[in-house]
Amino acid sequence: MMTQHLIEIQDITAGYGEKIALEHANLTIYDHDYLGIIGPNGGGKTTLVRILLGLKKPLSGTVRYYRNGLPVKEITMGYLPQYNTIDKAFPISVYEVILSGLSRQKRFLRPYTQAQRQQVTETIKRMELTGFEKRPIGALSGGQLQRVLLARAVVSRPDVIVLDEPNTYIDKRFQEQMYQMLADLNKDCAIVIVSHDIAETLANVKHVACVNLKLHYHANPNIPKETLEEHFLKI
Repeated sequence: MMTQHLIEIQDITAGYGEKIALEHANLTIYDHDYLGIIGPNGGGKTTLVRILLGLKKPLSGTVRYYRNGLPVKEITMGYLPQYNTIDKAFPISVYEVILSGLSRQKRFLRPYTQAQRQQVTETIKRMELTGFEKRPIGALSGGQLQRVLLARAVVSRPDVIVLDEPNTYIDKRFQEQMYQMLADLNKDCAIVIVSHDIAETLANVKHVACVNLKLHYHANPNIPKETLEEHFLKI
């Protein structure tokens, strides 16, 4: 069942220099949606995510955000980046990483409030990270670090969480745990997951956007193999 709109992109074309990465794309993400974004490398997945997050301006087209069915300038977004963007040598603790997820809500040059620190404590408990608060991120396993980054993404109680290739550096056990956590988080917010693991993605999401210069939206994740192959090959 479709609910209210959360993000709406209309006729988006975007690129880098003279290279077009995404062409005439249309997509609606709904409140409490669970969208999987799949497609070949270089097909435009990252460009689409950057547009959704407001990190990149399209060459043409519009991006609209909604809350409670009404248009707003922005919504609260949590973002879990790709693993290779994380510097594990940086001297920062698990607690500090999660707290940084509230930096946009903190008043300039003011300390974090008691209520904000309580949000961190509650998120640590929800992500099953109790006892890890003081541990440096360099001492964490791949699965533990992923949980910390997911905690940072959700601590602000966002309208949507965007995950970029979250299962590229964890083993199968942690991957299953991650999808269980995402199913729980989906009760509170929308989830957008970008992944090269097509089978795992289709097994968990509600809707699918296959991106390969063009965007093909599927309201049902049960996509025939022939259709997937066509999307991946055709540019």
